[in-house]
Amino acid sequence: MQLEVDFKSSPVSFPTVTLSRHDLLTIGQLSERSGMATSALRYYEKLGLIGSERTAGGQRRYPRATLRRVAFVRAAQRVGLSLDEARTALDRLPGDRAPSSQEWSTVAESWQSRIDEQIAELERLKQKLTGCIGCGCLSLSRCALYNADDRAAAAGPGARYLLTRDPSGGPEPHTAEI
Repeated sequence: MQLEVDFKSSPVSFPTVTLSRHDLLTIGQLSERSGMATSALRYYEKLGLIGSERTAGGQRRYPRATLRRVAFVRAAQRVGLSLDEARTALDRLPGDRAPSSQEWSTVAESWQSRIDEQIAELERLKQKLTGCIGCGCLSLSRCALYNADDRAAAAGPGARYLLTRDPSGGPEPHTAEI
């Protein structure tokens, strides 16, 4: 059985193609194959990340290429891109076929600086943590992680955050030896 499907009513631009019923996925099948909840898929569709056509009974049908688009969005999120940024990247890729190596390279290059920034940020965090863990004090005047602006120094000597009754409020005031 062959179906002619026009995806022009979808927020994602697909050409008119002839698909067999085996080339279309229900939302449940797409959910199972992609590992995404159906609610997330409907949200992706609302945002224009993926598109579907409706059957006469109003059920969604997705072309198989949608699996690739969902995988792409998940990869984009893993490198820290927002859903809007993922949509912008998807707009530069074909919706009806696998991207060519040149098309993919263009998108991947745009992610390279983002990934490099994340690596640099993680390296800085690692260095800060190593310094704090190595000391063990938790109230160093130079510790930007646990003691921003040396807030603990005003409460007295020692590991003030360990003595704090309410950690969200900062160290308790220095009154007497405990």
